Amino acid sequence: MNTRDFKNEAYQHLAEVGKALSSPARLEILELLAQAPRTVEVLATEVEQSLANTSHHLQVLKRARLVKGTRDGLYITYELTGVDVARLVGQLARVGEGHLAELQKLKQDFFDGRDGLESIDLETLLKRLEAEDIVLVDVRPEFEYAAGHLPGALSIPLNQLEERLSEIPKTQKVVAYCRGPYCALSADAARRLRELGWDAQRTEVSFTDYQEHKERGEL
Repeated sequence: MNTRDFKNEAYQHLAEVGKALSSPARLEILELLAQAPRTVEVLATEVEQSLANTSHHLQVLKRARLVKGTRDGLYITYELTGVDVARLVGQLARVGEGHLAELQKLKQDFFDGRDGLESIDLETLLKRLEAEDIVLVDVRPEFEYAAGHLPGALSIPLNQLEERLSEIPKTQKVVAYCRGPYCALSADAARRLRELGWDAQRTEVSFTDYQEHKERGEL
């Protein structure tokens, strides 16, 4: 094989990964699977797609070796093939926000309208956790928390927030987190807590962000 043929074939394989990522639904599926494994049925509900469409997207991702499925009776549970896949999606978001003014504006307008609060970055979040002057609340579903969560976080899913207010002290700032920069759960939680009298804020930091920084020795 000559050099040109080698390069053509190598880049073709990489292009298959790029093709698998070239769908909003598939990117959202990867973000969800970065939190915890899920069945096709659960994914279809969360991304608001039919079972047939969701299965098709998963097959595209599977052919690109980005996800894998395990059958248990009638159900197939999907998960990422590695933490590097979650990092790839995170890096794509960072590149997009760094170069696309349209994405920056979309995100700013959405969250300004949602809660009007700035997000706390990872370094500030960890310093304040160490100083024990904030309460960190994970507002994702419980099964995502069980799969992995930020250290010291309370698990109070958004749909249980108001019935579990007694677990959240009012003497400290509350910081809510969920799945990352495009997850609205933390913004909704922070807004509702502020309406009810808590000093609350959100963070875009996700568990996968924390893992990545920790494995690079930055924490």
